[in-house]
Amino acid sequence: MTTPQTDDAPRLSVVVPVMNEEGNVGALLSEIVGALRGHAPFEVLFVDDCSTDGTLKALAALKGETPELRVITHDVNCGQSAAIRSGVLKARGPLIVTLDGDGQNNPADIPKLIAHYDRAGRPPNERMVAGQREKRMDNWSKRMASRIGNGVRSGLLKDKTRDTGCGLKLFEREAFLRLPYFDHMHRFLPALMLREGYALSHVDVSHRERQSGASKYTNLQRLWVSLSDLFGVIWLRRRARMPGERREV
Repeated sequence: MTTPQTDDAPRLSVVVPVMNEEGNVGALLSEIVGALRGHAPFEVLFVDDCSTDGTLKALAALKGETPELRVITHDVNCGQSAAIRSGVLKARGPLIVTLDGDGQNNPADIPKLIAHYDRAGRPPNERMVAGQREKRMDNWSKRMASRIGNGVRSGLLKDKTRDTGCGLKLFEREAFLRLPYFDHMHRFLPALMLREGYALSHVDVSHRERQSGASKYTNLQRLWVSLSDLFGVIWLRRRARMPGERREV
């Protein structure tokens, strides 16, 4: 393996929320490191949300092999949005990349998001590059439920995103910390970025089959959560009042 980055101030922090992903964390970490070593200095933060299997033990063993790895744990199970926020709060890089801990997001796509963020002519207020899965590798019922949910959400929020459920995203840490926090907020990041007055863009990314473990959500759970939270986000959008550019005189 190539020599790891040793910069004390990484540009990029990769945040991976996990719960009961013992069979996936090792391969996923290896892929992340393989995709990013040789690029900008980076760190990888796995946030364990009270796993009941050997996930935390596996991550602890990997720390000795991977200097870029940091492991954050929760005392109480709080869900994916809380785990992402914990990782962002602990992160040292100004840029955050998130991806799901089940291995279905391909770390090889991360450089694609970075290159798009670094492109010439990027709007000065663009704070997020969101991945959108080109071909879902899930079963028919899950794909259909996601299609319906994305259609309803996009129609009501007009968040300019066809696939907000894709876990692979790049955003500025400071911008994320300005957003209102609530459970399941990770499903609405594009809409929340727009609410704050930021711009975003999209990059098509790949998607893979799950190799180990099981999904933490059923289709009915996703539908109920999405509908109840959707009305809350609509309320937040309506209550936003933006002052425009903030200038000190």
